[in-house]
Amino acid sequence: MTRLRMLAWLALGMSVLTAASASAQGWPGRTVKFIVPLGPSSGADITARLLADRLQTKWGHPVVVENRAGGDGLVAITAFLGANDDHTLLFGPAAIYIAHPFTRDKLPYNPADIVPIVRTTVTVVSVSVPLALGVGTLKEFVDLVKKNPGKMNWSAVTGLNDFQMLAFTKTAGLDIARVAYRDLNQAVNDLGENRIQVYSSAYATVRPAVQSGKLKVIALTNAQRFETILPGVPTAREQGFPALEFDGLVGIFGMPNVAPAARDKIMNDTIEALKDPIVAERLTAGGTAVVPGNTAEFLKAIDSLRATASATSKIVDMKAAVQPPQK
Repeated sequence: MTRLRMLAWLALGMSVLTAASASAQGWPGRTVKFIVPLGPSSGADITARLLADRLQTKWGHPVVVENRAGGDGLVAITAFLGANDDHTLLFGPAAIYIAHPFTRDKLPYNPADIVPIVRTTVTVVSVSVPLALGVGTLKEFVDLVKKNPGKMNWSAVTGLNDFQMLAFTKTAGLDIARVAYRDLNQAVNDLGENRIQVYSSAYATVRPAVQSGKLKVIALTNAQRFETILPGVPTAREQGFPALEFDGLVGIFGMPNVAPAARDKIMNDTIEALKDPIVAERLTAGGTAVVPGNTAEFLKAIDSLRATASATSKIVDMKAAVQPPQK
């Protein structure tokens, strides 16, 4: 290769790198969309809207939130991947796609196309019982169920959380019926009326009933306590029931076509926005823990959650356990 041709190739390579860098530094160049796999007023939706408000000021372009609930997260994932756009991001719980390989024989998408960028929050997942049941710990609940085999009911939010509860009932040797709900509010109402005796869900879902004195939280499924949200409430693992451990990781995901520099910008600006005291105060008050994490931290937490799902699949046949809502 002549010296002139070598210089030409070097110049071309440098121009490509420069163009890519300039493109990434210029991100966003237009409206950014957050697709949320849950409905309005869910923890992820509230977080997405609070951050969208801060980030659009920072980025100089609108950030819109689009709710695509339903289909076990597939509605949102299909919309996200179908856009094939580096300005369309998935904002929600990691569990929506981590559970799919364990519950479906064939996936309609490639999980590798969902790229974690930044962890925003951790959903505080509670195990709640009717106050009238008279139990204050998981062991007391287990003992009560064993004294009344076949007479009690349980429920949980569909997805990985549901399978963790099923694994708990199996490993604890409980004869207790499972009830699936289409309407989460109905589940909370039935719990308050003692028609079901235990329910695992985001704490935000049951918080009003807990505060009004109808329900009691006896455990968190999270890996750690959240004293600022539920002071004095221990984790399931602390109480000797590790099969119930489940962390509700929430964050932002992009497609592989989001440039590395753009991913870094999303990550850094999101973490900065989460430092806003108003954001932290509103999320904490709603039962959501602000636990921002960079890409490496988010990936590590997702690997841990995936290992949890894998361990659960050895206890429960998750494909066979998929149950359509009954109420």
